[in-house]
Amino acid sequence: MKIATASDAVPIAYEAYGRADAEPMLMIQGLGADSHGWALQRMAFGRRFRCFTVDNRGVGGTAGAPHPFSLEQMAHDAIAVLDAEGIERAHVMGASMGGVISQMIAVRHPERVRSLVLACTACSNPPWRRELLTEWADAVEARGMSAMAGEGLRWMVGPRLQRRFGVWLNLMARIVLGATPESFVAQVQAILAVDDDVRFELEGIRVPTLVITGTQDLLTPLGDAEELHELIPKSRLFELRGAAHALMVEAPNAYNRAVLEFLEQAAVPARAAS
Repeated sequence: MKIATASDAVPIAYEAYGRADAEPMLMIQGLGADSHGWALQRMAFGRRFRCFTVDNRGVGGTAGAPHPFSLEQMAHDAIAVLDAEGIERAHVMGASMGGVISQMIAVRHPERVRSLVLACTACSNPPWRRELLTEWADAVEARGMSAMAGEGLRWMVGPRLQRRFGVWLNLMARIVLGATPESFVAQVQAILAVDDDVRFELEGIRVPTLVITGTQDLLTPLGDAEELHELIPKSRLFELRGAAHALMVEAPNAYNRAVLEFLEQAAVPARAAS
């Protein structure tokens, strides 16, 4: 584990792996998840890129960051990782809450982004999702992270994986339930504090962008992905059949293939043209 220093002097933990001579890829996970949320992408992306997986404030090696958090802070934290590595521009991939952070990076720091992958994420929170996230925070505050073990995980994984249970669901549980209750609640509050008007700045994103969603995603359903696709000019929309919110865990091979094909077909030619 490596450490970068944020603008407010908070140590930000991250992991680096993959080819030392390859193009850099910054990978940012979602609510309650640390770098281990990318475990099933490690080999596939490490063969093609120099990967940097960030522990957001409140999880993993950055669990000790002081509360409250903001997603704007976390976007700056990710930039601090690039600075620590001497990287000018990177491919940026974010999932769920990490997808919102990635949008902020692309809007606030466009010169640092080569391409953008937005997985199982959204650019606004309708009332029903705000209510759901508030209920999660209240339940975790009252009963601890075990409150997310049942109903919460059903929002993350599809019925197919629930029927099979097994290793992938166990991995997802370990990833999501690894946060402390206090940090989980602080991350939820950071999500709810984001101004939905930020989405109107997405039209300024000019790098190749992949919006990828699972067809069984209940937490950020297809409509969220379609809104992102409509707002970001150079975006592609890819629906991963049969997968739910945790699509990179539930269908890792299909997810990895779709993202790598996008980067090969879209990002690389765009660099050559520029």
